[in-house]
Amino acid sequence: MRIDGYTRMAAVIAKPIRHSISPFIHNHAYQLTATNAVYLAWEVAEEQVEQSLQQLRVLDMLGANISMPYKKKVLPYLDQVDESAQLIGSVNTIVQKDGCLTGYNTDGLGFLKSLPKTFSIKDKKLVLLGAGGAATAIVLEAVRQGVAEIHLFVRPESLAKYQAIYSPLTEALSFSIVLHDLSRRDQVNAMMVGTDLLINATGLGMDGVSLPVPKDFTFPKGCLVADLAYFPAKTPFLQLAEKQEVQTVNGLGMLFHQAALAFELMTDKTFPEQEVWQALKLEYPEYVLEK
Repeated sequence: MRIDGYTRMAAVIAKPIRHSISPFIHNHAYQLTATNAVYLAWEVAEEQVEQSLQQLRVLDMLGANISMPYKKKVLPYLDQVDESAQLIGSVNTIVQKDGCLTGYNTDGLGFLKSLPKTFSIKDKKLVLLGAGGAATAIVLEAVRQGVAEIHLFVRPESLAKYQAIYSPLTEALSFSIVLHDLSRRDQVNAMMVGTDLLINATGLGMDGVSLPVPKDFTFPKGCLVADLAYFPAKTPFLQLAEKQEVQTVNGLGMLFHQAALAFELMTDKTFPEQEVWQALKLEYPEYVLEK
């Protein structure tokens, strides 16, 4: 990649973030599309977020991706926020153009794009374990794509919090989003019947040990099982599903496809999907579920 006086920048902003593979994805795409830009990882403290966003304007950057824990924190500092990001209440992509910062959220669409091409969420039953920001983005996009039924399971101490978050979303979408107590095994088992897509959005399993369900949990037959984590590539949740011969996907595809959508928003170019995906699998084989 040639860097000269016309090279523009983009970045991912979070803490921690130095481990991120987003720079690899974007920089490889820049090379393949002859985009004169470089993508960096900015690890900044919470009190530096506003100052960091100001640099997007000062340096005439393409924009930035935002990761945890700043997806909500950036909202007050933006000039415009896309309707989807407003409904979700978080931003993972900022586009800078002529000094104007516009916020988007590509997580939900990125996740659904990561699922097998033979799978469609339309008229399906969706169950999520966990209800945080990524789950909210997936719920919104699933409703837009015609999902029939959505159930979310959270810890009992978090029920009131998430009911307050999802109640306005239910009203805005005119769609029933039902929350349940994750500790109630009878409720969990009852809601699994007929589930087409089951997602672990709790974060449990990134340590390679924890499970969001009991060890003797039975997955619905014919269900597609997903984990939003991509390291380890095969979390205990996915290992348990595979033992029961259930089809699984991890979170690498979601990371990849949300990045692809962000690239297109920032550059107005088509993301070279196949080439970057193959390069990513070669560079980071430890994150790939299917070897």
